[in-house]
Amino acid sequence: MKVDFLDPGHTYRAIKTDIDAAYQQVMESGFYILGDAVESLEDTYANYCNVKHCVGVASGLDALVLSLRALDVGPGDEVIVPSHTFIATWLAVSQVGANLVPVEPRANSFNIDPEQIEAAITPKTRAIIPVHLYGQPADLDPILKISEKHDIPVIEDAAQAHGASYKGRKIGGHGTIATWSFYPAKNLGAFGDGGAITTNDAELAEKIRILRNYGSRKKYFNEVKGFNSRLDPLQAAMLEVKLRHLDQWNNLRKEQATVYLEELQDSNVILPAIPEWADAVWHLFVIRQPERDKLQSYLAQHNIGTGIHYPVPSHRQQAYADSLPANGNYPFADQFAKDVLSLPIGPHLSTDQCRYVAKAIRDFSAR
Repeated sequence: MKVDFLDPGHTYRAIKTDIDAAYQQVMESGFYILGDAVESLEDTYANYCNVKHCVGVASGLDALVLSLRALDVGPGDEVIVPSHTFIATWLAVSQVGANLVPVEPRANSFNIDPEQIEAAITPKTRAIIPVHLYGQPADLDPILKISEKHDIPVIEDAAQAHGASYKGRKIGGHGTIATWSFYPAKNLGAFGDGGAITTNDAELAEKIRILRNYGSRKKYFNEVKGFNSRLDPLQAAMLEVKLRHLDQWNNLRKEQATVYLEELQDSNVILPAIPEWADAVWHLFVIRQPERDKLQSYLAQHNIGTGIHYPVPSHRQQAYADSLPANGNYPFADQFAKDVLSLPIGPHLSTDQCRYVAKAIRDFSAR
């Protein structure tokens, strides 16, 4: 049996007729920048996330940068980020000139530890960015209490959490702002790049709309020094079609995750811990194994694709070699880089394929 780690084209083939119709409608409209298709997706996705506002932008990284800019975060400010995350979370802070203050995850979680956040706050702290990593919601209530106590906005990096819920409420409006990526591999992925910002704050939403469009709300009249970061209407139209299927696809991921959780109980891998308050959408199913590289090689020999998220922690990247945060000791992030392994998961897989993967891991454990 062959098990691909990822197949972004599967969702296109599954709903090809509707995707092609959406594409053709935009092409025939003659409106190729912003316009009705973008506004329609913004309204639909805001409703899906149970928030008042959604602003489409060019990428998930831009969503983070524009959110920080809208909150007036800049040089000399500090932003609390997870030590273990995709580097985009860090890059956004660097791009606005602010200083990174990384915080480690909980011992039994891949997400930021709320108990360590308050100790990291200084008079210069201007934002907290929890990441809902791998589709698992971060523990938001204690983070929001800290936010309220210190009057510090929370920017949720929800790039991997489309459709996830925290204590029965969809991710997207718990904090001040939530940022999204529509990179093709995401649970809600475009056929190119794209991103969005959701918020219940009308003033912030309007600031971001202006910032994304050259700092202008009226053509040729520029209020601020803005960006060119607009969600493409072709991508917006196709994303709106895919959004109709997101819950169904997420349910398939949950069924596959259940297979892994049940069938790997007696193996020698460390399984992800799921709090009772979290409704995860399993963007990635990440295990830990001290002999990760050997396991990955063994699975490849059995035609099973895997991934590593992430092989080099952000503080070890060359990009930060000359600008490490003051506290450069992040043992959890370092350890995860050595032992995490992402198993195949997604609507392109069958339950039998997941069972095949689980059996291969059990066989490796028995060796």
